Amino acid sequence: MKNNVFVTTDVGGTFTDLVYLSEDPATGRQQLKTAKTDTTPPNFEQGVLKVMEKAGVSGEEIQVMAHGTTVVINALTERKGATTALITTQGFRDVVEIGRGNRPDFFNLNYQKPEPYIPRYLRFEVDERIDCHGQIERPLDITHLPQILDTMRNEGVKAIAICLLSSYRNPEHEISLASAIETLSEPGEFELICSHQVSREWREYERTSTTALSAYVQPVAARYLSELDAGLKQKNFDGRLYIMQSNCGVDTLASAKQVPITMVESGPASGIWGAAELGKIIDEPNIIALDIGGTTAKCSLIHNGEVTVTSDYYIERSPRSAGYPIMVPVVDLVEIGNGGGSIAWLDEFNKLHVGPQSAGALPGPVAYGRGGSEPTTTDANLMLGRINPDYFCGGELTADMTAVERSMNRLGQQMGMTPADIARGIVRIANNNMVNALKLVSVNRGHDPRDFTMVAFGGGGAMHACALAAELGIKKVVIPATASVFSAWGMMMSDIRRDRLQTFLCSWDLNAIDAISHEMDHLYRSLEQEFIDDELPRDKTEFQFYGRFRYVNQEHSIEIPLSYPLSQSHLEPVIAKFNEAYEQEYSYRLDNDIELVGLHLVGKADVGKVKLARQAQTGRLLSEAIKGERMVDFAEDGSHQAVIYEGELLEPGMAFPGPAIIEQTGTTIVVHPQQAVQVDEYANIVINLTPGGEQQ
Repeated sequence: MKNNVFVTTDVGGTFTDLVYLSEDPATGRQQLKTAKTDTTPPNFEQGVLKVMEKAGVSGEEIQVMAHGTTVVINALTERKGATTALITTQGFRDVVEIGRGNRPDFFNLNYQKPEPYIPRYLRFEVDERIDCHGQIERPLDITHLPQILDTMRNEGVKAIAICLLSSYRNPEHEISLASAIETLSEPGEFELICSHQVSREWREYERTSTTALSAYVQPVAARYLSELDAGLKQKNFDGRLYIMQSNCGVDTLASAKQVPITMVESGPASGIWGAAELGKIIDEPNIIALDIGGTTAKCSLIHNGEVTVTSDYYIERSPRSAGYPIMVPVVDLVEIGNGGGSIAWLDEFNKLHVGPQSAGALPGPVAYGRGGSEPTTTDANLMLGRINPDYFCGGELTADMTAVERSMNRLGQQMGMTPADIARGIVRIANNNMVNALKLVSVNRGHDPRDFTMVAFGGGGAMHACALAAELGIKKVVIPATASVFSAWGMMMSDIRRDRLQTFLCSWDLNAIDAISHEMDHLYRSLEQEFIDDELPRDKTEFQFYGRFRYVNQEHSIEIPLSYPLSQSHLEPVIAKFNEAYEQEYSYRLDNDIELVGLHLVGKADVGKVKLARQAQTGRLLSEAIKGERMVDFAEDGSHQAVIYEGELLEPGMAFPGPAIIEQTGTTIVVHPQQAVQVDEYANIVINLTPGGEQQ
């Protein structure tokens, strides 16, 4: 009987990760392998094929493969999408340029709005009008469409975004316009996407921006996914291929190609979903997930085992820029430009900063010896003895410590400090930046971080987690057994997930029950039919409704679970849940009535996610895992002689106190003084931060 083999790959900004899990169907015994290789822009699929070769994985043995990628977010941030045109309702051509007035740098008189991805000469109008209730006021006029398409051809347009007014309520005109374009153009001449395919929510600026950005990346993403599919088939892969989405679920290759903007945060989403699933396994429902990679740090809060998914997402948003809205379901996270490759630099006032600029994989940190000259967080950790220069990148590289010291000394001379002081300062500044991000997902949203357990992963997560947790008063840190490739591991725990959001504004009372129920029925039947058409297993499919509510005459809405079918008895419980959630988020509640703003239907199908197996004990002694000792600078906690452990030799039941360093192939775990380590039954490293290391 052939083993069940599940492989996941995650393309990050610096590394491409792979997790391989094989399960013997007769005995249930699992074999887990992991591998990393450099990400290979612009041909990202080559990195996937290379990491498969490195892991010794052949295509014909794989039954299921899930894949997450940064190709969409990279195409957006690097402006490497296709030449795109926009067709919209007459009078709305400049919506993407006008944007919103709530700019972040409000008192900056020289503030410049972000440049639209589609320039004005490629934004066209058609005469039509549908009102906010979906009623046609003026029919679609496509008289000038042939001239519009000729202009697009002359300008080299490859993708067209269609976003007409009120099409979130009635897409009839968008469908007719798309059909006319297909009739008047050659097959494959333009990639075409309509706003109703991407978002059925109101807010004309956000919906137009989302559609425009989706069209912008459509050719790039479609080509990438096609090349990945072709490359896998050349390796004799004939299993099921799923693509990780930003909503913490996977989807089919065909579905991902249709609306690739849903992959915009696929990597972070899988890691956060993995943290939530791990929390359920180890009975930790309240988690702060922290993912520190080579380029960025991402964090998210998981409350009662639930991951928050929002459509209020922006790219390139900063204190100086309003960014660009993307109104698709995305895991609710905070992301900052601080990772292992973040560069330390001095401003005009000789003040030290870390990030957001990154050295990436090429040239990488100075220690890589590939031409990098600006010190990074990784270089600082090497300088302080937290990373072993002789076991750098799992022993694949020998750190160029001479170059590291030279780069630190250069900054030190400018600031009148020693290289060690500079390295210590880099780590403390990086930690401070990450603490601020962690507060944004916890304290700023009414949650006390002391009530949560931190799950830290990514190549740099384990190195900084204990210092960050101590700063926030968190009592326990969990480093997953597959921490360095945890985002790839998280895909193994994912279902197929599709979200359908529909703006539906009405009062929340008995008079509206029938209208709301009718809208819910329509959404349910539509999504259920999609699952049937895609031949997804009906016995493993589930649906959950949510309602977006707000106080009457207010703007901010909160999502509350809804029962389906809806009945009168559900009215008061929803009001009570909304008031409680609103007070949690904003610290007060009102006596106002509430109203429904929109409906959100989540459909999931279990397509064979794995179950984590307990790890067996071999009887190995803890002393066999000790590699030696060395002096380590713990930054905030000073320098101490630390015991060095080989992470691959630790097994369930082992326990020891800090200060300690646990060296694993893909990451290094830094355990501070007065902290205690225990290896749980799944080989996760559990670090207790209570005084004296007492177990809770």
